[in-house]
Amino acid sequence: MNYQQEVVQSDSSSSIPAQTFSSLSSHEVQWRERYDGLLVRGYQLRPRYRPNWKPSWIGTSLDVDCCEDFVDTIYTNVLDATRLRDNQLVCMKVVSRDSEEFRIARMVSPSNHTRSPNNHCVPIIEVIPDPTNSSNQILVMPYLHPCNSPKFDSVEQVIDFVKQTLEGLCFLHSQGVAHRDCWTTNIMMDAAVLYPDGHHPIKPWRTPDISGSSKVLKRSHHPIKYYFIDFGLSTYFEIGESPYVLGAKCADRTPPELSNEIPYNAFMLDVYILGHVFESELQAFPGIEPLKSLAAAMMDKQPERRPTAEDALRIFYDIRHGLVTAGSRWRRPGNKDETATEQVVSNLTATFASWTGIKLRT
Repeated sequence: MNYQQEVVQSDSSSSIPAQTFSSLSSHEVQWRERYDGLLVRGYQLRPRYRPNWKPSWIGTSLDVDCCEDFVDTIYTNVLDATRLRDNQLVCMKVVSRDSEEFRIARMVSPSNHTRSPNNHCVPIIEVIPDPTNSSNQILVMPYLHPCNSPKFDSVEQVIDFVKQTLEGLCFLHSQGVAHRDCWTTNIMMDAAVLYPDGHHPIKPWRTPDISGSSKVLKRSHHPIKYYFIDFGLSTYFEIGESPYVLGAKCADRTPPELSNEIPYNAFMLDVYILGHVFESELQAFPGIEPLKSLAAAMMDKQPERRPTAEDALRIFYDIRHGLVTAGSRWRRPGNKDETATEQVVSNLTATFASWTGIKLRT
């Protein structure tokens, strides 16, 4: 799950019949029923969810795509809202108060108890009782964007992304938490700095009232922080508890170990998924073979041959800082008995030439 679905940045809703979306879906009705209770708490939902809402396009000649209240929700249990005291967008998610997700999300949220520079878990601003169901709680979180939209436009940005997400995964694992679904859909970024005039929460390429195109800046020269979100599939392990789990549900369908019958190491699954994220994002950037080699090691088909999150971060730091003499070349193919991780480490003693000309911030 992600907060905002990445969609093609064009609108074709003018061809949709005007009566479409003139009534709320069942899950939208639930948000309408929460409207007043959330308003008392200082959070306002969009006009579409006001108790007495009537579609603004009915009885007019307006195209529906010119009407902000035509825009519905993406997910049943997630919705944007405006925090009234500072007019900031936030994201709200309804979770069961007895769920593992609720427990883990609160446990790893940055706070005085978990304040760490490596903590890249989405902060929980506030927890609100669900006005419509006492068994639920509503997590109020910052409004975030997909990690790769707007797209990366430099090698340096990708390197910073790799650094932050590896640090974040190390933090999660140090807390005994395996995410188990850390695909790109669950890695978000705070992109507010890229939209100086704001944007619509569901259609970020449009202005808040969707009357025009939003102004978006390039990612270059703007520091971005990345966050892991959605702990719906996550597992917490006590110290000494076996990390082996069952389950085949995951946004990334490629991990070879996913199974409902054969137990697998949840922490090594995280390593694979994040390695696959790196592989996907690195494809557009030639000449960074060391990072691609690290991604390959993290995706080894045999989980026990993959580096741990800490090992992967250490390898990344070695790559980034260029600990090896510049101008050396890739070594010859490694011994067939070497693990993929050992091959990456060995290559670090004989590579950096492929990075010639790339300037990195350390």
